[in-house]
Amino acid sequence: MSKQKPLKTIAGAPDRPLIINGIEIPCYVLEDETRVLSQRGLQSSIGLGTGGGFSGAPRMVELMENLDAKGIENNDLIARLKSPLEFQPPVGRTAYGYSATILVDICNTILEADKQDLITRRQKAIVDRAMILIRGLATVGVIALIDEATGYQRIREERALATILEKFIAKELQPWTKTFPYEFYKEIFYLRGWPMPDGVKRPSIIGKYTNDIVYERLAYGVLEELRKRNPKLPSGNRRHRHHQWFSTDLGHPKLKEHIAAVTALMRASPNWNTFMKNLNRAFPKPEQQLELRWREED
Repeated sequence: MSKQKPLKTIAGAPDRPLIINGIEIPCYVLEDETRVLSQRGLQSSIGLGTGGGFSGAPRMVELMENLDAKGIENNDLIARLKSPLEFQPPVGRTAYGYSATILVDICNTILEADKQDLITRRQKAIVDRAMILIRGLATVGVIALIDEATGYQRIREERALATILEKFIAKELQPWTKTFPYEFYKEIFYLRGWPMPDGVKRPSIIGKYTNDIVYERLAYGVLEELRKRNPKLPSGNRRHRHHQWFSTDLGHPKLKEHIAAVTALMRASPNWNTFMKNLNRAFPKPEQQLELRWREED
């Protein structure tokens, strides 16, 4: 059986450590989104320095085995400490670390041992470090701290956007099916006070309204992706309809559901301005949702 290839780092750098109440720990986010703390950094954060390496027994393991022998059961924690993750940092050779959540378990174990008077006088500095770290983690989780320290917040948002687009947008163009009902356009013309056109050709402003009312409100980035997949021709028109790029299992059903909802909203609105106010309240654009959250937090 071949040895598994070390996971690559997608966020984090040696000069961007996790800082908890003044204690620095090198941290990274791996390609499978595991947040890791470096093995050496973790030991140093507790005040143990570096003893041994992957092939030897780190001092953290020795400490936990010592506490286990005194009655602090932590076999699972010891097993995890003996099996660090091998990963490829941004620079240099492969390194070793642990899933970030192990920090809380280590600190809690040390503090429990101190509570039971199982810590020696020489180990009191370790207790002080554990207390500093656990207090720093009390207000915000270690995962959030690492995402901020490594800059992974932005990458996480980009990955979330990619997931949304993958679900909404199909890989290949879908056959045309009637998606926008006559009532959708009829209500727009009615609210704008315009007579319905005799033929199928509609004024170009209808396309802008459709983008605003429908495509921009489905999910963040959907309209931008549609424009990439379905660019304008030299004539100014597009070769296909935007809705032909929606996935059949999620995108198209969600699109039709949204169209039905906004059509009903138009039907219930006495004029265009009232409709737009109701629309922004019922189906805000992603950037409007963010602004609303900011206002709630202020």
